[in-house]
Amino acid sequence: MDEKTIIVTGGAGFIGSNFVYYMLKKYPNYRIICLDALTYAGNLSTLKKAMENENFRFVKGDIRDRELVERLFEEEKPDIVVNFAAESHVDRSIENPQLFLETNIMGPEVLMDACKKYGIKRYHQVSTDEVYGDLPLDRPDLFFTEKTNLHASSPYSASKASADLVTLAYHRTYGLPVSISRCSNNYGPYHFPEKLIPLMIINALHDKPLPVYGDGLNVRDWLYVEDHCKAIDLIIHDENSVGEVYNVGGHNEMANIDIVKLILKELGKPETLITYVKDRKGHDRRYAIDPTKITTRLGWEPETKFENGIVKTIKWYLDHKDWWEEIISGDYQNYYQKMYGDK
Repeated sequence: MDEKTIIVTGGAGFIGSNFVYYMLKKYPNYRIICLDALTYAGNLSTLKKAMENENFRFVKGDIRDRELVERLFEEEKPDIVVNFAAESHVDRSIENPQLFLETNIMGPEVLMDACKKYGIKRYHQVSTDEVYGDLPLDRPDLFFTEKTNLHASSPYSASKASADLVTLAYHRTYGLPVSISRCSNNYGPYHFPEKLIPLMIINALHDKPLPVYGDGLNVRDWLYVEDHCKAIDLIIHDENSVGEVYNVGGHNEMANIDIVKLILKELGKPETLITYVKDRKGHDRRYAIDPTKITTRLGWEPETKFENGIVKTIKWYLDHKDWWEEIISGDYQNYYQKMYGDK
């Protein structure tokens, strides 16, 4: 395998960090550069083991910072850029839409301008199934395909849909070699504790109430994070995927309330801990991905069944209490200072 240099933006976040570890393990001769602004969900201690690898470099910076981005491209001369960097929590986007629009639209524009200037072989935009809006609960026969109209429900998903359109426009207008993946909900190691699955695990361990939005019947298509990493790996190494959009999903639909009950059962905790709370504004009812295109063209299929993946995930949180306890206390945000502050 040829040596390649890949810039992974947002690599200190949940999916980005899993992708960093996956790539370092699979391609020991690749150079992986992580660019991350270390906002609230970016956690440098997540990358502690990656830091020990001589082929890994961490750079603190914002993808909106044009000067920094161009300097990094000049230094590293990357072959591929994979953009995970995004503000991604829907609740936060409802409270502060401006930040999401700036980061999630202008950030990719800055990255693609640098890609264009330095002749990058591939820019990959990591998107979300939320750009399609939602599906009715009473039509289980309906799925999102790559031809489904974009119909975003929140400022977050609207910003991601906008980034997708800008990405495709750069391909058509400038001939930039791009690709896009739209994935369903991920779960697994290093998932930030405010998200559904880790929040429920951690609250249950502390015998605290498990807050469930509305009636808990909102359905999501869950994919183990490593399966997502494998999909992106296939896309960025496939020359025929330039200009293509791929849906990545697990055919693994679960209602939120069923996931919560499954976690409680696995941890031996009572369902009386479940507390129903006021529903989120504009809460999408159902997401469901049809991954036929990526399966047919690239041979990708999800390998981890949810019943196995959720047990692995719960075990990971039990085995890595120091990681999430540091986040809950807020100390994780001091880790960069500890690592780099006096250097």
